[in-house]
Amino acid sequence: MSIYFCIDLKTFYASVECVERNLNPFTTNLVVADPERGRGTICLAISPKMKMLGVRNRCRIFEIPPNINYIVAPPRMSKYIEYSKNIYKIYLKYFSKEDIHVYSIDEAFMDVTKYLKLYGKTPIMLAQTIINDIYSTYGLTATAGVGTNLYLSKIALDICAKHNVTNIGYLDEETYKKELWHHKPLTDFWQIGKGIEKRLNRMRIKDMYDIANCDPKRLYKEFGVNAEYLIDHSFGKESCTISDIKSYKPKSNSVSNSQILFEDYSFEKAKLVLKEMIELGSLNLIENNLVTNSIYLYIGYSNDIIKSTGGFHKISVYTNVYSELIKEFLYLFEKTTNKNTPIRRIGISFNNVTSQDDIQLNLFVDQEKLEKEKKLENTISIIKHKMGKNSILRGMNLEDGATTKIRNELIGGHKGA
Repeated sequence: MSIYFCIDLKTFYASVECVERNLNPFTTNLVVADPERGRGTICLAISPKMKMLGVRNRCRIFEIPPNINYIVAPPRMSKYIEYSKNIYKIYLKYFSKEDIHVYSIDEAFMDVTKYLKLYGKTPIMLAQTIINDIYSTYGLTATAGVGTNLYLSKIALDICAKHNVTNIGYLDEETYKKELWHHKPLTDFWQIGKGIEKRLNRMRIKDMYDIANCDPKRLYKEFGVNAEYLIDHSFGKESCTISDIKSYKPKSNSVSNSQILFEDYSFEKAKLVLKEMIELGSLNLIENNLVTNSIYLYIGYSNDIIKSTGGFHKISVYTNVYSELIKEFLYLFEKTTNKNTPIRRIGISFNNVTSQDDIQLNLFVDQEKLEKEKKLENTISIIKHKMGKNSILRGMNLEDGATTKIRNELIGGHKGA
């Protein structure tokens, strides 16, 4: 029988900030949020003590009751990444990297099957050992889900561990049916969001037991091939393994980038930001020796006044050159964007990405001109890597409304330190 762990660092960002201040996360009121973004900014994390007081995770500052005194810690993404790397080193003390799958900055899966005999421990004992190591080394509290497959380890973490004084939950297929078949709401289960829950509710399906006992034809009619995952998960089954994840290669690749603007932008100001995003995307493609022949644009409007616009656009040749890409994106932007409605969100994507070495030269394109531009952009990339992202900028990056200079100082959309 296989055994998997899913280990999560409890309220990670907030706990790191408390540890850095020599404070106890379970007795300290602290939120991680950027005060410069105003009272409407979202809290990236809140301490466990705040949760005990009924404050909702990922709330906005103005939603916190005025009678609660708390510390506001500006996000320091580089610090959180440093902690995450150090926690990963703890995992490597016990397991090979081939048996670890990092799911997010604060969560990881491990296939521990062959290590139980090696360490002479039960699954719960080994999970407790790792949790204790994390706490004694870095002062962070971790929770663990132990399961007989990846799915059950995740559910044991999300639903069972939080109700256990040891911070460890365990599930196999039988205990899953016994303890969670009638658990509500369905959104507590991995990969079931509010939209899927609503669709299931319309089918008079309220819990996992209902899914397990529903006619599969009804589920396939509603969800298509995705019904297979719902049915398997309703019985606590999961065929995917960490080795499957490690060996997976997608049929097609894409490179994307998006941002939420700090204020409403006019059509012309948004065009400036779009140009900046295309430049960064082009540099990314060139650095990785990739080219694309399909692009996607997303434009979201302020307060969702009107429906988002944009769409896909096929390019006649594979390319990664800024001058070529900007021409295609601006065509799509001009064609699809509402010019009189304030813009708040912009997203771009380069699709059908492939290695430049696999593409034949186009006889109808001035290759000498393109090579000169690529050499220039390669030089820009080298300078940025050696001297910093803001060491060399285009003139447009200094215009009013430009965001590249500010965003170059962010990690994951937040301040690095």
